[in-house]
Amino acid sequence: MEFSFDEKDFVSCCGSTRFAKDMVLASPFSSLQHAVSVARDVWFNKVDVNGWLQAFSAHPQIGHTHAPSVASEASAHWSKGEQSTALSTATGSSLQELSEWNARYWEKFGFVFLICASGRTTDEILAELKRRYTNRPIVEFEIAAQEQMKITELRLAKLFSSAEEISSRTDKYSTAKKAEEDRISIISSHVTAASEGSSGKPIHHSARTRPPITTHVLDVSRGSPAAGIEVLLEVWRGVHPRPTFGATGGGSWVFQGSSATDQDGRSGQLLSIVEDVSPGIYRISFNTGKYIPNGFFPYVSIVFEIKDSQKREHFHVPLLLSPFSFSTYRGS
Repeated sequence: MEFSFDEKDFVSCCGSTRFAKDMVLASPFSSLQHAVSVARDVWFNKVDVNGWLQAFSAHPQIGHTHAPSVASEASAHWSKGEQSTALSTATGSSLQELSEWNARYWEKFGFVFLICASGRTTDEILAELKRRYTNRPIVEFEIAAQEQMKITELRLAKLFSSAEEISSRTDKYSTAKKAEEDRISIISSHVTAASEGSSGKPIHHSARTRPPITTHVLDVSRGSPAAGIEVLLEVWRGVHPRPTFGATGGGSWVFQGSSATDQDGRSGQLLSIVEDVSPGIYRISFNTGKYIPNGFFPYVSIVFEIKDSQKREHFHVPLLLSPFSFSTYRGS
């Protein structure tokens, strides 16, 4: 399946018109990963300084809902969602302080303070703003461009997710049939894993019919699937082979895919369907703060490792969620 979008769709992902035009020219895309790869090349190698500033101006200040320039309806909607955790954790005094520091930042650098705010509290954003305020302008300009790319990748994922949902509605029977096959496959895998695990025999996996990493969320307080929760999948990359608890630096988490849970509590496709998944340390995060604004957790992240001997296995990471607790287990 190939994906094509209009220029206005790409402007909603990134406010640079040069970026949007080049993305249209590069269409169609075979997958989200393909689009993200092209987007990075366009943003960092083809869009000039004026294009960067144009994209920055399409964002509202953190704590505000309207951008200083004219943004699309989709962009404004996504921006509000990305700030949902910050707004839900803000107080009158923290918003006032954030506004004051935003003004200082603008006066020093000449553009809005840009940060990928999804899942971040007001206090976290304010601390990062104060830290970055000490940067030299040339350094901060580059950091802002990196943050813009993170936001663009998240929005591209939402764009592709919407396209996939529309496409799926054209064949309701096939969609329903596949969902039923997935449920049967999951149940069968659990039974097989239990029986083979107890007998000591290795687990054999046939050719994949679904992505190697999947998840679903159950709202235990309601006894029903949790729909509309944003899900983000990342993989660890850096000089250290794995992140260390309590340590800083030495690597970063790299975006792999994102989606939102459907009415059945299942997320869309976070990775492409491949026979072998790349071994490594993965992190899957759930925007629980948006789903339960008054809950205890602004977001939940689960870190797990896929070893070389497990690259053909399927990893299902369910989340059992309530306002003040959560639990998970490794599904087959």
